[in-house]
Amino acid sequence: MSPELIDKVRSDFPALHQSVHGRPLVYLDSAATALKPQVVIDAVTRTYTEDCANIHRAVHTLSQRATEKYEKVRTTVAGFLGVQDEREVIFVRGATEALNLVAQSFARPRLAPGDEVLLTEIEHHANLVPWQMVCEQTGASLKVVPVQDNGDILLEDVVSRMNAATKIVAFPHVSNALGTILPAAAICRAASERGITSVVDGAQGVVHAPVDLREIGCDFYAFSGHKLYAPSGIGVLWGRAELLEEMPPWQGGGDMIRIVSFEGTTYNDIPHKFEAGTPNISGVIGLGAAIEYLEAVGMAELATHEAELLEYGTGILNGIPGVRLIGEAPSKAGVLSFVMEKAHPNDVGTLADARGIAVRTGHHCAQTVMKRFGVPATIRASLGLYNRREDLDALGEALHSVNRIFA
Repeated sequence: MSPELIDKVRSDFPALHQSVHGRPLVYLDSAATALKPQVVIDAVTRTYTEDCANIHRAVHTLSQRATEKYEKVRTTVAGFLGVQDEREVIFVRGATEALNLVAQSFARPRLAPGDEVLLTEIEHHANLVPWQMVCEQTGASLKVVPVQDNGDILLEDVVSRMNAATKIVAFPHVSNALGTILPAAAICRAASERGITSVVDGAQGVVHAPVDLREIGCDFYAFSGHKLYAPSGIGVLWGRAELLEEMPPWQGGGDMIRIVSFEGTTYNDIPHKFEAGTPNISGVIGLGAAIEYLEAVGMAELATHEAELLEYGTGILNGIPGVRLIGEAPSKAGVLSFVMEKAHPNDVGTLADARGIAVRTGHHCAQTVMKRFGVPATIRASLGLYNRREDLDALGEALHSVNRIFA
């Protein structure tokens, strides 16, 4: 990405135009939540100032406008994911709700004692706990694919654990804690050949590179808006129409009904069958604005930009005494997780914040990853559209300062 384009992008994010502790903000926490461009903020504001009405429920002008904008985003998301049928796009609160929906509505009626759900050792809690819960409810078993010492998940390790008992394989497209990019298309193809349902946690996948679900070939894909430069409290579950049609509603009320009586209820068609109650209307419209913004910049250009920054940042961290990277898989997205020999991650995060640098410290909702690598927590610098080399230079200077303090 050219310096001119980076400057233009940075000017679009008002949160960057501030100082923290007297220093210009350096934001390296996009894997937790991304900053929002002005066009997203404006889209949300317009929803409340001009089109503040409930959708699907009225003939008046405000409701009609809000409904049209809301449903237009379904088409936008379908195009963003490379799929044709917008009915397969379900709006939820985030990837966590999407994965719980699949676990409870799809998996729970189908699993039985003796069945297996296959996960990886690098799951976010949102793609681990729901499967634990459904296994407890049904008597199915949880199986785990181990992670390599470099943070990689090998295709052969996944495939070798697929067997006649495996009913579902669920895995992250990209690890939030390590940045590892999994071979999603190959895993889904192997699952399909064996009659296994594939569920992809795409919360970090859609953020870093173009995603084409026709190429990936999964059965379900989930992501959150707030990591995609959109508002919080909104996300998407994509599922194959034939599977969604078979699934019972997960929640009741609002637009998920067609006819209601005390004798029984007839449910609505997909996707509305899974969108009970008043949705996050402004969040959906903000999500559409975020996707349009990213597509204008170019997802391929974003991927190249982040790859260059990742290489640059890796070089900086490897040159600092006492720094150890956690997760150096051959295929990685813009996540740098590391520990320091002499300082606890929380101390590093606090000292970085004093310099205006925002990094994440802790287990990153991935305690099993921390256990696997024998650390209580890591420092995570995660890259976004608006980052530049100067941000990583500032992080490197801060870490050298930490070494001096703890010498």
